[in-house]
Amino acid sequence: MKTAIYAGTFDPITNGHMSVLTSAARLFDQVIVGVAADNNKKTLFTLEERTALAKASAVHLDNVTVKSFSGLLVNFAREQKATALIRGLRVVSDFEYEMQMALFNKDLNDELETVFFIADAEHSFISSSQVRNIVSLGGNIDKYVSEPVARALKEKYKQNNTE
Repeated sequence: MKTAIYAGTFDPITNGHMSVLTSAARLFDQVIVGVAADNNKKTLFTLEERTALAKASAVHLDNVTVKSFSGLLVNFAREQKATALIRGLRVVSDFEYEMQMALFNKDLNDELETVFFIADAEHSFISSSQVRNIVSLGGNIDKYVSEPVARALKEKYKQNNTE
């Protein structure tokens, strides 16, 4: 059985992420969405919230599971017996960073391959940070994220605006 890991912060998971995940789920027997605890980003949602939102968004994909992890991605991949890492590319500027990460991961675990997916064109411009920015300014984000994510974002910003 071929298992792949699609790792990220997913703060929050967007329709762009889901486009990549859906493509990966068609090619691999099992895809594990790895929600990263350790990142150098200040996240809006807690690790538990990000994991729950990813689960709610991917519930329709039978061969996808969602797990949070801490530490190096290559170690998590080894623990999960994964043979591939999934990475999404939106724009050309993503490639340089993703290539560098793929080379580091390959150097840390030479049995692990990185597979790049391009999001569907209608989702290729979506980023979590832009979605957070739009909702924080009162804009409609319904077409960029799943319904559970839209609801959680609206609630989070409503809560932040009343504090």
